[in-house]
Amino acid sequence: MQTTETAARKAIQEKWEKRPLVISGPCSAETEEQLVTTAQQLAETGKVDVLRAGIWKPRTKPGMFEGIGAKGLPWLQKASHLTGLPTTVEVATGKQVQDALTFEVDMLWIGARTTVNPFSVQEVADALRGVDVPVLIKNPINPDLELWGGAVERVARASISRIGLIHRGFSSYGNTEFRNAPMWHLAIEMKRRYPDMLMVNDPSHICGRRDILMDVAQKAIDLDFDGLMIESHMDPDTAWSDAKQQVTPARLSEMLESIKWRREDVASESFHIALDKLREQINHVDDELLDLLAQRMRIAEKIGEYKRNNDVTILQTNRWNQILEKSFVKADKLGLSRDFVTRYLDAVHMESINRQNRIMNG
Repeated sequence: MQTTETAARKAIQEKWEKRPLVISGPCSAETEEQLVTTAQQLAETGKVDVLRAGIWKPRTKPGMFEGIGAKGLPWLQKASHLTGLPTTVEVATGKQVQDALTFEVDMLWIGARTTVNPFSVQEVADALRGVDVPVLIKNPINPDLELWGGAVERVARASISRIGLIHRGFSSYGNTEFRNAPMWHLAIEMKRRYPDMLMVNDPSHICGRRDILMDVAQKAIDLDFDGLMIESHMDPDTAWSDAKQQVTPARLSEMLESIKWRREDVASESFHIALDKLREQINHVDDELLDLLAQRMRIAEKIGEYKRNNDVTILQTNRWNQILEKSFVKADKLGLSRDFVTRYLDAVHMESINRQNRIMNG
């Protein structure tokens, strides 16, 4: 007869390999009734694979609700036994890892505020040695892929074989639409670096409010993410933390039903022939763009020589403003967003400045 421990390991392994993987549950475990009732409602949807709950909550300011602590772990264990859902919690210290595993938590995740600190990640990794448990790693608060990748390497060196990534967005100055700016290009780069690693999107922390959760979740699926982590609460408006970004289990079910789950590929010869032709066109255009960029940089270098010979500063603010305004006018006519054009021109401008700087300073 299969032992309970072996059955649990088999269950979480099956969930780990499932696509899409859906993780949901309250931001914070508040009371036993709140956690168990929410878990039961989520299980009834038939769409949730893993139950999450915040046990320890690292908060920006003291005095805010920082989690119920280890006393909530038996509640989570009970919810799992009643619903059959595997569980996952965030851990930030070695003691939290030990406590979570004592109460049969099936999967752990390292939060953004921990990923940013290599000392904390190493403490968690050391506590994981010799343990067969899946670990998800959220991106660090700041947009630093090396920190994110470093956390992956530290956990991997603890002989953890099942490691996944959670994209929860990044703090950025001037960001107004999202709680944490998605910066999709960084998540895509991590997918490129770790192509075989599970990548889960966390719309709740990216959005910070429930009205735009669906849009972000759909975009993540369109970008071939492997799953979603969405916070759900039996009564979101009364939640003790992050009330605005949580949804009821019923609403979560509606969202998951509405998402268009796309495939990465189709077995159609005509599709691939048409796609290959369009991709070849993209290749030619990219080659032309690179040739033009190289030509532009050669001209920038000549300008640098003139500035050096006449003791003129590299940065000419008026000229740069003229380039931007002219480009914005043309971009509007061509249907290109100002945000894209600004980021593109900023990158080109910085490369031009770097080249001129090398010329002017030998």
